[in-house]
Amino acid sequence: MTMNHHGLPISAIILTYNEEKNVGLSLQSLTGWIDDIFVVDSGSTDTTLAIAERYGANAVHHPFETHARQWAWALENLPVKHEWILGLDADQRVTPELREELIQLFTLGRSKLREIDGLYVKRRQIFRGQWIRHGGYYPKYLLKLFRQAKAQADEHDLVDHHFYVAGNTAKLRGDIIEDNQKENDITAWIEKHNHYAVLHAREELLRRNGATWPIQPALFGSPDQHAAWLKQRWYGLPLYIRPVLYFFYRYFLRLGFLDGKQGFIFHFLQGFWYRLLVDIYLDKLLADYSRKREL
Repeated sequence: MTMNHHGLPISAIILTYNEEKNVGLSLQSLTGWIDDIFVVDSGSTDTTLAIAERYGANAVHHPFETHARQWAWALENLPVKHEWILGLDADQRVTPELREELIQLFTLGRSKLREIDGLYVKRRQIFRGQWIRHGGYYPKYLLKLFRQAKAQADEHDLVDHHFYVAGNTAKLRGDIIEDNQKENDITAWIEKHNHYAVLHAREELLRRNGATWPIQPALFGSPDQHAAWLKQRWYGLPLYIRPVLYFFYRYFLRLGFLDGKQGFIFHFLQGFWYRLLVDIYLDKLLADYSRKREL
């Protein structure tokens, strides 16, 4: 099916900072069926803004603090046309299958949307050109479409920012592809995740000290409720032991070894090395926090 009118009643928002290798693919996946696109840029010095202009996106500058605050600002301040928002990172793009599913839903199945405030899609993670299918990494459901008035970001999400809605949600069958072209250079991947590990440790310290989620953690709730429940269990595991347990779970019990050579690199770095870095940074933060409390 092809669109023969201006587009679906969806406004798309993409966050960027020096994303010339990614943003074109993201925008291209929206061409022809979404006509209200905003790029919120935090000071790119490459050709990101020129690419956004080429695809007819509305480019807006806003200084970056955290992903959650950037999204909160975008949702509160952008003059979007439509009630429904598609929130993407610059390295994410919509598959043709998801596009067709959304066209069907927003043209022929609007009655199904009346009681729904958020839609989850499956993320297809690409690492250095390979789809990571195993290790429990697919499908991972992300809330990427939602009614603007119903959505919020959590300021305590310092790394894996999520959108949260207060109302009913549903799952879609289609995928978004997450494929950061910059991270084909493993040095870029390592530098980024070293930075994220510091933020991840800070976030866990906040959660341990009472920072709550906007949703109620639950084993059998929505994908985000389930993820929050798992994180609570994770926080109770001993530092330095939990990265070993997690890698074993992902690589052997959840068949991560079926992802081959690139899969081994990914599961080892993301499932063990990164989690170990978080524990190292968190261990120091906990020690510093304990000393301050004793003073």
